[in-house]
Amino acid sequence: MGGTEHLTVQREGATLVLTLNRPDAKNALSLGMLVGLYDGWVEADEDDAVRSIVLTGAGGAFCAGMDLKALAGKGMEGEQHRDRLKADPDLHWKAMLRHHRPRKPVIAAVEGYCVAGGTEILQGTDIRVAGESATFGLFEVKRGLFPIGGSTVRLQRQVPRTHALEMLLTGRPYSAREAAGIGLIGHVVADGTALTKALEIADQINSCGPLAVEAVKASVYETAELTESDGLAAELKRGWPVFDTADAKEGARAFAEKRPPVYKRA
Repeated sequence: MGGTEHLTVQREGATLVLTLNRPDAKNALSLGMLVGLYDGWVEADEDDAVRSIVLTGAGGAFCAGMDLKALAGKGMEGEQHRDRLKADPDLHWKAMLRHHRPRKPVIAAVEGYCVAGGTEILQGTDIRVAGESATFGLFEVKRGLFPIGGSTVRLQRQVPRTHALEMLLTGRPYSAREAAGIGLIGHVVADGTALTKALEIADQINSCGPLAVEAVKASVYETAELTESDGLAAELKRGWPVFDTADAKEGARAFAEKRPPVYKRA
């Protein structure tokens, strides 16, 4: 497993847990964190034993956005990663899930601040859990900046446009309850338990057929902007091959035999 000084990686069964680990800066994005994130997404994509991913933050915060000084590599911090960014100038956008979508489901476990770049990364995840005291928001306009991590495109597709525009144009904070009310997150739990809930959801996903899970996720995103007729045609193209897999046959046998299935991604 990989990881960097600001991103830890660990395995919880079939779940890869990526932890933003810069708590002294509320997990503001650094070059080391972005390199670790990108490597984590790649590891999950390439390892068939990984069936889900949980993204969380250390120290009671998720992510407070960009740290421009750290990303610029001022001083020695992050300098050891400079060659990675030179080799792949798109690495930071892939890390933030702007230009990369993992094959496996990504569950966000949010505590504390999830603002600016944190809310932008959040929009690249699939399922979202937050502690009661979590705070969300896109503060860029208050600083005369633009939320260029994808929010002007994605947010209006994930929540009603009136709510998307209010969040984008006011730059105000949103509580976890308000974020859930507009549909930005799916679960609000007691503070300190977001990771536990996210791992619970991950375990439910991990018990399902991995080929089916990946195909369903891919179909949802592929058809999101299609007409209904084009979307249904694309769904058939993506879904029918799943029925011919060994996993599908194992699922049927396990159901008939009243036992847990044993999937082998075949």
